[in-house]
Amino acid sequence: MNIQNNIEQKLLAHFDPAHLEVTNESFMHNVPAGSETHFKVVLVTPKFSGERLINRHRSVNAVLKEELADQIHALALHTYTDAEWQNLYGNSPNSPNCLGGMRQAVS
Repeated sequence: MNIQNNIEQKLLAHFDPAHLEVTNESFMHNVPAGSETHFKVVLVTPKFSGERLINRHRSVNAVLKEELADQIHALALHTYTDAEWQNLYGNSPNSPNCLGGMRQAVS
């Protein structure tokens, strides 16, 4: 199993999230192709209710302590309660505006 899958499975098991995104952002850094060293996690769970941001991050770091010890170089955490997520994004995040890259020439 790869590191991204390990992260996903551990977070799913521990937090029972309403929403989870684990994105490998290693390609954006100076690492060999195919690396799994830099990740972004978006985690929405009622377990964060009443918790300060630092405690949310500490709880995620505790679940991923083995990966953080020797496999993950950077972990960007975006942690929300269900209500915070709804206030920010509604049912899902907005897609970015189209920049017109696929625009066909009109004759």
